[in-house]
Amino acid sequence: MTLREEIERRRTFAIIAHPDAGKTTLTEKLLLFGGAIHVAGAVKSNKIKRGATSDFMEIERQRGISVATSVMGFEYEGVKINILDTPGHEDFAEDTYRTLTAVDSVIIVIDGAKGVETQTRRLMNVCRMRNTPVIVFINKLDRPSKDPFDLLDEVERELQIKVRPLAFPISSGPTFKGVYNLYEHNISLFTTDERLTSNAQTADFEDISSPELDALIGERYAAQLRSDVELVEGVYEEFDREAYLAGQLAPVFFGSAVNNFGVRELLECFVRIAPSPRRSTTETRTIEPDEQKLTGFIFKIHANMDPNHRDRLAFMKICSGIFERGKNYLHVPSGKQLKFSSPTAFMAEKKSIIDFAYPGDIVGLHDTGNFRIGDTFTEGEKLRFTGIPSFSPEWFRYIENADPMKFKQLAKGIDQLMDEGVAQLFTSSLNGRKIIGTVGQLQFEVIEYRLEHEYGAKCRWEPISIHKACWIESDDEAELADFKRRKHTNMAVDKHGRDVFLADTSYALALAQEKFPKIRFHFTSEW
Repeated sequence: MTLREEIERRRTFAIIAHPDAGKTTLTEKLLLFGGAIHVAGAVKSNKIKRGATSDFMEIERQRGISVATSVMGFEYEGVKINILDTPGHEDFAEDTYRTLTAVDSVIIVIDGAKGVETQTRRLMNVCRMRNTPVIVFINKLDRPSKDPFDLLDEVERELQIKVRPLAFPISSGPTFKGVYNLYEHNISLFTTDERLTSNAQTADFEDISSPELDALIGERYAAQLRSDVELVEGVYEEFDREAYLAGQLAPVFFGSAVNNFGVRELLECFVRIAPSPRRSTTETRTIEPDEQKLTGFIFKIHANMDPNHRDRLAFMKICSGIFERGKNYLHVPSGKQLKFSSPTAFMAEKKSIIDFAYPGDIVGLHDTGNFRIGDTFTEGEKLRFTGIPSFSPEWFRYIENADPMKFKQLAKGIDQLMDEGVAQLFTSSLNGRKIIGTVGQLQFEVIEYRLEHEYGAKCRWEPISIHKACWIESDDEAELADFKRRKHTNMAVDKHGRDVFLADTSYALALAQEKFPKIRFHFTSEW
């Protein structure tokens, strides 16, 4: 195949949602339909013995939540699909926001009973900033849910985007009959026996006024469906793919991911309408995917994907050209030429070595500690991709060694986990103590758990009162030195040796900004 053909057949997307909306369950069912797995797992391990493919970390299996983005790729009807399953919990939002820089479209999962929730709104704001095309999947129709039209109105109002249903539910809860596919004009009937396999009973109806429909789902539900479809066609305009690709229109599907309903309709429509890899933005120019020379950037680093080998992988999104195993590429930040003998493709924690990868693909590169999030690889051109967020922490604690015999293991664990971008490490200028800053409190639990179970090190946390961490710089060396001397008790350095001001109150921060006008205060570590 030519490069253009390889690009056209790729779909790289993220699944995002508020916690517990069914995001990881939907991922499992998409993998099931794609033939990537044969029996779907459940996220909550107490329900079904089999765990979810995308929740491969031990803490994810125990807590029943996703705490890290996982990458999975499979083929479906000649289309190469790359799914990124993201954490839903707001404490891990930074990982999700970074992942959204590496995808071309998004599927938002919404709980049919709860409707649009807080985290869904935040994630939609990130999609809107990037004009990312969005498909909405309203899940859990096997449970009593809100009225479908109320849900459509809520999505339009809360997410500030026009909607167009391409599937419609036939009742919900105990009387849920199935899903009518407005795009294909067929009905998938609800049978809970098929919840773990990809079999589903489908009846084609070009004309839903046919009496066969009454025999199939009962007169009452057939009449309701006809009325609903008539209303949909009357109220909503025809589906406009161009508006969807511009991020102005969201196609909506209904279903029950855990029971495998509405998932096939979603997947088959997705491969038809979703965008192939799109152009990317750098500080100097726009990158087109069909350029011959390779460009790509690292959006995620993960330590210990295989705890037996203590490996560390950097996830690189390919933006243009063809990535070849064993070929030299420029690592722009260091200026070094590097080649990779065993680049990998992913199926969550399962990896396979690849010889070639194309725009839209996510490649795993073995990392010995040289790479950082946002690093660029090219064939010689010095580029830097924009829009990869890094947030100022909001929660702070001292980290102390709880086992003096494991000092080295603790130091290595902290070093590697900080490189993943899950938290920030600061060393106090006053007393040399290590301070961990995170976006959410749950991160402290995850760090403590992973240090113990992946590195054999035990830590304990001690409180510290900090309002905000600000990275500081100035063109006036004298003023910078004066600031650091006066604020010595509140100064620290980050993992990369940059000066950080740890303001203990909002008033102290405002006062510092007022008294030292020549100093620039940065609230992200990317500048």
